[in-house]
Amino acid sequence: MASNSIRFSGFSLAKGRELTGDDFYEVKTINDLSIAIVCDGVGSAQEGAEAAKRVTAYLINNFKIRPKSWSIEKSIHTFIKSINAILYQESQINYERSELVTTLTLVVIQGNRLYGANVGDSRVYLFRDNRMNQLSQDHVMQEAGYENVLTQAIGIDKEVEPYYFENIVQKGDKILLCSDGLYTLMSEDRLTQGIDLGANALVKKASTLMEDNLPDDTTAVVLEILEADTLEELKRQRLLIPERLSEGEVIDGYKLEKSLIQNERTWLASKKTKRYVLKFAPYESIEDETILDLFVKEAWNAKRLKADFFPKAVIPKIRSQRYYVMQFFTGEDLNSYLKHKQMRIDDGVELARTLLQMSQFLLKYDLVHGDIKPQNIIIAKDENENLLFKIIDFGSITEIFSTHSKAGTPSFLSPERFVGEAISETSEIFAIGVTLYLSLTDRYPFGEIEPFQTPSFKEAKKPSLYNKNIPPWLDSVILRAITIDKEMRYAHYSEMAYELQNPLKVKPFFPKNATLIERSPLTFYRVGFILMAVLNMVLLLLLGYQNS
Repeated sequence: MASNSIRFSGFSLAKGRELTGDDFYEVKTINDLSIAIVCDGVGSAQEGAEAAKRVTAYLINNFKIRPKSWSIEKSIHTFIKSINAILYQESQINYERSELVTTLTLVVIQGNRLYGANVGDSRVYLFRDNRMNQLSQDHVMQEAGYENVLTQAIGIDKEVEPYYFENIVQKGDKILLCSDGLYTLMSEDRLTQGIDLGANALVKKASTLMEDNLPDDTTAVVLEILEADTLEELKRQRLLIPERLSEGEVIDGYKLEKSLIQNERTWLASKKTKRYVLKFAPYESIEDETILDLFVKEAWNAKRLKADFFPKAVIPKIRSQRYYVMQFFTGEDLNSYLKHKQMRIDDGVELARTLLQMSQFLLKYDLVHGDIKPQNIIIAKDENENLLFKIIDFGSITEIFSTHSKAGTPSFLSPERFVGEAISETSEIFAIGVTLYLSLTDRYPFGEIEPFQTPSFKEAKKPSLYNKNIPPWLDSVILRAITIDKEMRYAHYSEMAYELQNPLKVKPFFPKNATLIERSPLTFYRVGFILMAVLNMVLLLLLGYQNS
């Protein structure tokens, strides 16, 4: 679940008049995981506070490097058992007894699913429908008079068996993690009444009940689910994924007219008097959850990213198969357009502006298009026959700074993308520059690059060599956008957009290896003239000396 879908609060107070306690907590977002931990260092152990901190840090750090093939459940069990073994062995070596001891509660939220575990008597509650439900299980003795004696804790024995649980969370849920210092003073009724106010209010209420003289360290963390995870809800829908689709087939009132792509998963369709584009999930997504995740994410992005440069898209509330619906544009893609017509300079500038506006729009969502190229740009016309540009292919949209994204077409990828660097504003600007260069010159600046080819890049020639109508200022903008040295390239969309808007402020661009005559012909000839004059004077002096 996205971090902005969860609000959290955390607070801790030491017992009595102590300045520091043995409790420790942390809440962290790691990729698509939200992780909350509360540890209560066991008071009888001298190193309880140290154990609480180390367990928390160990679990957070291991979730950062968790193998992608591991399930959350496997990760939780493995990490807990591992830190338990580490602390137990260290205690035996240094103290010959268990000293690095702490309780643990851990919650991991991914999508709409909550995964959790506890060792000891710290607890996890789920608050729903005005009722507090304990999800964890106390590891304490059941005999009368021994209720506070732990049967398990991290570091107390060589082996540990955490209590593991899972649940589905929904909008409005609140999850409370707390040490025993809180729930021994606060009944479930009091917890229910105070949880809406957050962790700080709960702990301070407990302190007030004891006249600010808490008998034990007291800690609470509250996670509030602000909205359900839309992606997870879409993924869980039971929908048919057809193996084959055929012309004339009617699906939920949409009649399939023509396949638009060779894989026959994107169709031109009609419903009543209107035409639409339907995109269906790949058949492989039935067996491959990763492919399904990508398609669900694509459909969700198509639905939520509403702007003039994108086709309008919807995910029908009532549908029998897994697809989404897009607005159909009457027009052709830019790649087809360029096969029979060269783009005018003004239209090229407008194309670049549109692509930059689109990129800046996506940046607000921490996204990039990922595959900017003529095939993904549809040309339409307004009432005055001016060209309008619409960007398609929601399937390539990915998170900015992603290093695992396979998005992109080789001929439009920046040099750093070929060596595994993260996708960024500057790599997207490179794709925009290549698209603009190709549109105005009918040439790829670095040649057409085939898939799986490892290209060698040399600085591109001025586009005006192939199209005399390109002004010098636009030459410089394009060359800066596609320079192979990313440090000299535009770093941000706004920089390139500003220069397109202000041609008179564009400075000439030259790559680092440019010669003096390329950088400044006038300076080159001036220097040459001076050198020749000096050389002539030297020769005259030598001749005069010889004649004398």
